Amino acid sequence: MTKLKAIILFALLSAGGLSCKKDFLDKTPDEDLTIQDVFSKRQYAESFLTGIYGNLPAEMNFANSWGNNPFVGAADEMEMPYTDVFSRFMNNGSWAPDNTMTEIWTNSFQAIRKSNVFLENVSKVPMAEPDRQQWIGEATFLRAFYHFLLMRVYGPVPIMDRTYQSDEDFKQIKRMPLSEGIKFIADECDKAAAMLRPNSEARDLGRVTSVAALALKARVMLYSASPLWNGNPDYQNCTDHDGTKLFPEFKADAWSVAANSAKAAITAAEASGYRLYRAADNNPVKSYQELFLVRNNSEILFARNMGVFDQFERTATPNGMGGWSGLAPTQEIVDAYQMADGQTPITGYNSDGSPIINAASGYIEDGYTPTASPLGYYPSDIRNMYVNREPRFYATVTYNEAIWRGRRIEFMILGRDGRKTGPDFTPTGYLLRKFSDPTVDVVQGKFTLKTWIFFRLGELYLNYAEALNEASGPVADVYKYVNAIRERSGLPNLEAGLSKEQMREKIRHERRIELAFETHRYFDTHRWKIAEITDNKIITGMNVEAGSYFQDNRYYTRTIIEKRVFEKKHYLWPIPQAEINKVPTLVQNPGW
Repeated sequence: MTKLKAIILFALLSAGGLSCKKDFLDKTPDEDLTIQDVFSKRQYAESFLTGIYGNLPAEMNFANSWGNNPFVGAADEMEMPYTDVFSRFMNNGSWAPDNTMTEIWTNSFQAIRKSNVFLENVSKVPMAEPDRQQWIGEATFLRAFYHFLLMRVYGPVPIMDRTYQSDEDFKQIKRMPLSEGIKFIADECDKAAAMLRPNSEARDLGRVTSVAALALKARVMLYSASPLWNGNPDYQNCTDHDGTKLFPEFKADAWSVAANSAKAAITAAEASGYRLYRAADNNPVKSYQELFLVRNNSEILFARNMGVFDQFERTATPNGMGGWSGLAPTQEIVDAYQMADGQTPITGYNSDGSPIINAASGYIEDGYTPTASPLGYYPSDIRNMYVNREPRFYATVTYNEAIWRGRRIEFMILGRDGRKTGPDFTPTGYLLRKFSDPTVDVVQGKFTLKTWIFFRLGELYLNYAEALNEASGPVADVYKYVNAIRERSGLPNLEAGLSKEQMREKIRHERRIELAFETHRYFDTHRWKIAEITDNKIITGMNVEAGSYFQDNRYYTRTIIEKRVFEKKHYLWPIPQAEINKVPTLVQNPGW
């Protein structure tokens, strides 16, 4: 391997690669710092550590590859009108090792390289030892997190626990067995948790805490217990070039280990003051909406501060309000929200895609309501299909004729927010409200600070409930933590006497709704091995090509938006072929 190839593959440059040359005389003195210089002064070393955080994926950006998040658009919860987003290629099956998205691979290995450089040199920094241990804990967590971001996409990956020099033999670099990667991350999380503070101090908001390290470990152990990773028969013959098996045999105690990890993280979080976020008046719509708008609130365990990230608000805002109408929830996720009393409105679909309606739920597909919600959740004169739904629906989805930012929304084709020339329109007749700030005004250029949450307490509750149910059945703690999420959301408790299988479906549904659009659905359906069902069917929405006035029935027709494709090989991404060409010891994933 040439020196240049080695640099490209494992991001030996701590910046984003060779982009352009600057004239020597244009450089500032800091640009000529050596590694020795960087770690000779505390402020330089801290800037280097901050640079590792800089590689955290901008997952609030669902549309561009640099956001490292095609997963929301590739799940059954969102459709986007843009033809060049990578999730489109995933949805229609037209991706391959030589035309796959490479940013996740490159960005993560760059960050891992930075972490290793930092950990190998931080001992040289003149500073107080307690602060040094905190920094070591942060870099240790970040290195583990970036390994996880790779593993959740590719499965087994090389474990890079030290820096590599350009004159080394890179043929020694191989994908390590998945079990070793899982152990590496879990051990690193334990190590980091012992060094880190449980809460960020005011000046360090956004930095890693010990609770975040335990939350990462809990998620990794949940994944390791799930069918995709735990004794998956589809991967039992997947080996390295030397015959080493890359995927583990089934471990019967994996769910118990995952449950224990999640409970330990919950205990530590609650002992440190973390709580499910609630609005001041305990209104469930406000509680859920504000959870993603109030920065550094009581539920957030680890997040990326996005600054004034206007790209999201522009993409989620209706085109009639100056936005791009680009983040469109599917009819399938809309149908999944329960009624206010917890009843399931739609239990399945007929062969023609029409819904199977649960008459006992009170759900009505046709007609319009003459009355508004007494709680202010919806106005009068909207379609009955949006009436009396659970509170999280109204905090998550903007639908036709709803009120948003001071006026009625008009997604029908002749409406103010309907289809125009070009791609800026909602293809499903819905837009994402979750994460959106009602005080934003795109036309006036008024935006607010955004936060993207990687770990929060609500996820931990559901992780624990799922793992405990799989390990021990629907025992009291399973009900306790699922019901805690439902109670915050304004829903009644689950019915008593559920079987393990019934509880499994309840928990999976709760994850689908509570964690919607947070980059969980794609990985949940994959780790449960149900993506060949959920991602291999038609996606529907309202008929955005029709309608010229309010309450126009032509608009409210379920319409096929896309026929999605999923093959078994899609459970794992292909290793970019260009990387295998550079390092032939990297074997490709099955089917690719």
